[in-house]
Formats: sequence, structure tokens, C-alpha cells
Amino acid sequence: MARPGLEVADIFRDHGPAWRRAHAGHVSLGQLQVMSAIENCRSAALGGHVEACEDCAHTRIAYNSCRNRHCPKCQGAAARDWLAEREAELLPVPYFHVVFTLPAALADLAYPNKAVIYDLLFKAAAETTLT
Repeated sequence: MARPGLEVADIFRDHGPAWRRAHAGHVSLGQLQVMSAIENCRSAALGGHVEACEDCAHTRIAYNSCRNRHCPKCQGAAARDWLAEREAELLPVPYFHVVFTLPAALADLAYPNKAVIYDLLFKAAAETTLT
């Protein structure tokens, strides 16, 4: 597969430092680690190895992957495979994706009362869908 002209890593490398400064204190350590992993994936920063053809002696450097589950380079093929498997499970009928959410004003009430609030939400969603 050909490398796309622009990757998430390119955007992170070009604009990440300024974005990190602008959002300092509002981004978790985990999020910063993911950004760093994606920026460094398949680059000299993670090291690499030399691949050599035994027939023609052609060599090339292959840089190591970050293996981060959020990385589009590392997980792109797995995500495409997963989607293909899910699509194969679909029935040959039209589908509609419907999302039911709670108003933001109920968030503080819902968090400590998950069982009750979400039970009500699911009942209301089912009634609405059936209606």
C-alpha cells in the first residue's frame, strides 16, 4: 500500500508543539504519550533494522513501529480487518444509527445513580423507537 501524502504523524510533528503549549494543563499524560508515540512511529527515534534480500543483496532500513493502539499506522490494517468482519455480519437490509443522550444538566445526577438513570434512558429510548 502506498504511503498517503499526509499522515496524522505529519500533523502532530508540524503542529503538535504549539498545540501542546496552547492546551497545557488540559491534556492528560496519556494523551501526550499517544501523540508522542504517533509522531515517532516508524522513524529513527524508535530505532530500526536492516532488511536484506538474499538474492540481489538489496538492503533497506525498516524503522520500528510504536505499536500504540491509537496509532493509525500500527492499527490501520487491524481496524480495516475488524470493519470488514463486522460488515460481513450485517443483514442485507437498510440500517439507521440512532443515538440517545442525556441532557448535560443531568450529567451530575446520572454519574452517582447510573443504574437508575440509564435504566430510565433505555426504557425511554425503547419506547421512542417502538413509537
